[in-house]
Amino acid sequence: MNISAFCQHFEKLFGAWPRVYRAPGRVNVIGEHTDYNDGFVMPAAIAFSTYVGIAPRPDRKLAIHSQQFPDHSLFELEHLPQHRTGSWCDYVVGVARELQHRGVPLAGSNILVQGEVPIGSGLSSSAALEVASACALLGQAGSELPGPEIAKLCRQAENNFVGARVGIMDQFVSCMGKAGHAILLDCRSLDFQLVPIPSRVELVICNTMVKHDHAAGTYNSRRAECEEGVRILARRNPAIHALRDVSVDMLKQYADDLPPIILKRCSHVIYENQRTLDAARAFASGDLARVSELMAASHTSLRDLYEVSSRELDIMVDAAQGLPGFIGGRMTGGGFGGCTVNLVHEENAEDFAAQVAARYRAATGIEPQTYICAAEDGAQELRYA
Repeated sequence: MNISAFCQHFEKLFGAWPRVYRAPGRVNVIGEHTDYNDGFVMPAAIAFSTYVGIAPRPDRKLAIHSQQFPDHSLFELEHLPQHRTGSWCDYVVGVARELQHRGVPLAGSNILVQGEVPIGSGLSSSAALEVASACALLGQAGSELPGPEIAKLCRQAENNFVGARVGIMDQFVSCMGKAGHAILLDCRSLDFQLVPIPSRVELVICNTMVKHDHAAGTYNSRRAECEEGVRILARRNPAIHALRDVSVDMLKQYADDLPPIILKRCSHVIYENQRTLDAARAFASGDLARVSELMAASHTSLRDLYEVSSRELDIMVDAAQGLPGFIGGRMTGGGFGGCTVNLVHEENAEDFAAQVAARYRAATGIEPQTYICAAEDGAQELRYA
């Protein structure tokens, strides 16, 4: 993004030069729908970011503008909405409310948002907006919080105000991402380790151009099905508090207790946790063939057991098979549209992206978008002359 042009636009709107904060979107290499089950995930921050410019204003109001959406909002800090309005600014307002609940002395501010993360693509535009907004509001208030605390606060904003019962993964990697690395994150303890992505391997993200909306309810229903599984399994073993606590052997032992749909949902999460741990070990040992197997198994499970894939996602995954340089791929994100993530040797990445797009276009009639990415650093204030 052209930061100078962004700041000039801010000055034109508000008559002042802003401080600017960025937070990245993310792609999840493996570990899908495990985060809200206290499990393991392996995301990487990517170059697509959301930028928030902020400057003080003399009253006790938040003025929130976007370069992408025509609706602008003005709120009294002492009278922020109690419930979501259905506007994109809900993510900013939810973060402001959570900061107030923590006692952060928010100041009246003018805010301008510019997002690069494709909305509805499964690359976590919402978390990028939340994290960039939190960093900006904290900076304007003269306050600081550690990255993991910012991540938890932003998740609470999305859970409590926006109404999407997401886990911690998206916000955590947006805060804590590291260039050249994925993050193996324990979503219960928030312990994490950096997982180097091999040099000369690119992340090729293929956007089906089919949108999804977590807040619409299907995401929440999957979470409720997992919670129902936990309630049933906990009757047999009181030590079970989340699907994280259920081993593969335990699942086999108690499978007859679970209704068929609940068994499918639980099976995906429990095996996906193991796949994620196995993938971290495979990356560490350089066993990319094993990584490929695990990514393929993840997609099959998301399609058949968790049932969050779509025709377009399946076509996009199939389109990658057999192309030169292809290592492994799967759907990524919440599902029902969005993107696939592919590991591809660097020298083949551009041709791979073009051929996948052509195959997908021929099968669906939809013009996709493809992005060749590397893992990037997490949120930061931008310094500029």
